Amino acid sequence: MSTATTTVPAHWPRWQRLRRLSPTQRCAAAALVLLGLFAVAGAWVWPDPAAQDLSRFLEPPSLAEPLGRDHLGRSVAGRLASATRLSLATAVACVATAVVAGALAGVLAAWRGGIVDTVLHGLSEAFVALPALLVVLLVSAMSGGGLWTLYAGLALAQWVEYFRVVRARSALVLSGPAVEAAGLLQLGPLHVLRRHLWPDLRPLLTTMATFGVGTSVLALSTLGFVGVGIAPPTPELGLMITEAFPYYDEAPWMSLAPALVLATVLVGLLGLRGKESVS
Repeated sequence: MSTATTTVPAHWPRWQRLRRLSPTQRCAAAALVLLGLFAVAGAWVWPDPAAQDLSRFLEPPSLAEPLGRDHLGRSVAGRLASATRLSLATAVACVATAVVAGALAGVLAAWRGGIVDTVLHGLSEAFVALPALLVVLLVSAMSGGGLWTLYAGLALAQWVEYFRVVRARSALVLSGPAVEAAGLLQLGPLHVLRRHLWPDLRPLLTTMATFGVGTSVLALSTLGFVGVGIAPPTPELGLMITEAFPYYDEAPWMSLAPALVLATVLVGLLGLRGKESVS
């Protein structure tokens, strides 16, 4: 039995389109929503994730503390909620910045051509030649580290992906007969952007941004894991795994919990972009 992809009419209300999600996409969306609720609610349940109580060293999980306490007596659940909130917010901000900058530069290069296209294309080639994590490390090292520098480095490392895709796709659309007809009718650039470019670019940018969030979360955790990311005592997923390693035999949940959050984010975002496309 063959499986056919269902095309959802664009004029359907949003809630009707969501009903056509596949079971995999529904599970992925539910997992991401629950994770987001945990991250947001954690700010009220555990308002101070850095609070220490050395008398509660490696306290096992309980009803009040579902993940127990770490080696400094800090709430593991509170730190996990704060780390999840920080990673997701930073990743979304990085991707949003990269999408806007890359898409605008790509449309400008395809539309104007000439020296503008040459300069922007050469700049993108320079970024492609450097590994993404190296760009983040260079920006962080030159400005002294910190959350804002990590954000700037990740955005700089990702904008080129959107630029290259948007530039190539925009060039095809702008050379098409529909845009030529709009030019003959003198409908203006806003009409071309709204009626021709944006509908064609939106599915591509949505898919790329979804995976970009997962890439950013993984990059932040990787930097924290090797000790060059966000500095303690600020909780971060990769840093929490590193801190918990020496106590894995006594408290394995301390390192497994942030690893599970990372897996949920990555698998959830991957599952959200299933075979069925709901736009």
